[in-house]
Amino acid sequence: MTTTTTDDAPPPATPAENSRYQQLRAHLTTLKLLDAAAALPAVLDQARAENLTMTAALERLLRIEVTATEARRLAGRLRFACLPTDATLEEFDYDAQPGVDPRLVNDLASCRYLESATNVLMIGPPGVGKTMLATGLARKAAEAGYRTYFTTAADLAARCHRAAIEGRWATTMRFYAGPTLLAIDELGYLPLPAEAASALFQVVAQRYLKTSIILTTNRPVTSWGEVLGDNMVAAALLDRLLHRSVVLDIAGDSYRLRDHHARTDKIRAGTRTGTLR
Repeated sequence: MTTTTTDDAPPPATPAENSRYQQLRAHLTTLKLLDAAAALPAVLDQARAENLTMTAALERLLRIEVTATEARRLAGRLRFACLPTDATLEEFDYDAQPGVDPRLVNDLASCRYLESATNVLMIGPPGVGKTMLATGLARKAAEAGYRTYFTTAADLAARCHRAAIEGRWATTMRFYAGPTLLAIDELGYLPLPAEAASALFQVVAQRYLKTSIILTTNRPVTSWGEVLGDNMVAAALLDRLLHRSVVLDIAGDSYRLRDHHARTDKIRAGTRTGTLR
């Protein structure tokens, strides 16, 4: 009995080729290039089928490893960022908030402001999209490779308070100094005690002209003395935040109230027509 082969079938590997293949996979595994090691058989088959050069096959193999590595790093940056939602800038409804300039937001999405340690201050009443914009910008920064951390003013204050009690003040200040972008949400929603206002000032001061802050607030800057309980601290804080900054003053109706009214109107309409389910 004779065995026939077609022109498209690869020739059987020799013992030497099998040995070299096993060595190559072992080398990739030793170097912890595990995705490349897993993809090696498929890439070798593609190289043979497509008649790829050695350089092209090697580039394809390493591209698989680089793509997987970048995905893992991004996942790590997003875990560290502690973003409050999965919101993206692409989901923001500019028609509902005509006071927000999409060209300005798109420029901020490029992350160029991070290169000059520029701050972004968002001012507006509750529900107008400040947190969504801050989250979207923080996500863009993480996706661009920047270390990012998202917190609220109340959480920052509480963490600094615990650090002072437990003797970890210096460590906590280094933590807040570390990220290229620090997003602080909801300043002014809750009153800050004097020590919390001092902690916020120290966080801002140590990042001044070095790294960027996104800060959202429902209070105009003229009321920050009341929010922080100290006009001097408020003035010093604003001086550092606004020295190199972009300010978005957002007016308009609350998203949440608008959605509530829409649901209420739908319920009323369904009740009148008897179609409510």
